[in-house]
Amino acid sequence: MKHTTPAAEDYLKTIYAHTEWQPQPITPSALAARLGVAPSSVTEMVKKLAAGGLIEHVPYGPLTLTRAGFLRATAVVRRHRLIETWLVREMGYDWHEVHDEAEILEHSISDRLLAAIEDRLGHPRADPHGDPIPAEDGTLTRPEAVLLADADPGHVGEVVRISDRDPGILRDLAADLVGPGTRLTVLEPGAVRLPDGGIRRLSTAATRSIWLTA
Repeated sequence: MKHTTPAAEDYLKTIYAHTEWQPQPITPSALAARLGVAPSSVTEMVKKLAAGGLIEHVPYGPLTLTRAGFLRATAVVRRHRLIETWLVREMGYDWHEVHDEAEILEHSISDRLLAAIEDRLGHPRADPHGDPIPAEDGTLTRPEAVLLADADPGHVGEVVRISDRDPGILRDLAADLVGPGTRLTVLEPGAVRLPDGGIRRLSTAATRSIWLTA
């Protein structure tokens, strides 16, 4: 599969993203839920990706990327995160608005334009949500981090990443001035102290969207 369609790229990107911050590979059913498609559609695409040498898969088992699949996935992730960064820094978007725009643009802009955007931005290492931006060869530096939901009371760490899947969570955190680099103290499950001394109680979804330095 030398040429990948936008749909195939979305599958590869989602498989990659699932294991970026935790080790368990994604299952076909979880992939279907994440993409919002029917299980039969996943089965069909998985067969195509496996035939193209982009994933490894046994029936009913989890999905893992081959080296070729990893490189294709990180190339799409790189585009997505550079575009998100560009939209926030240069185009006046808020960080909760960029995900859907980047989903569209990542499949359409040229390599030349992407290179120009990266140069314009000064070769950033992370997007506005703290997700690392892969280099052209797929390498990236990911900090040691713990999910806020798993952090023990008394843990003190800086926010290194916030999932961009829920715009509502991003809006709420922005209102509290919480973003990558914000130092939080875990008081108890769902409760944190902010740098200004204020205490915030976070939803379960929010605690499962924030990673702190370990």
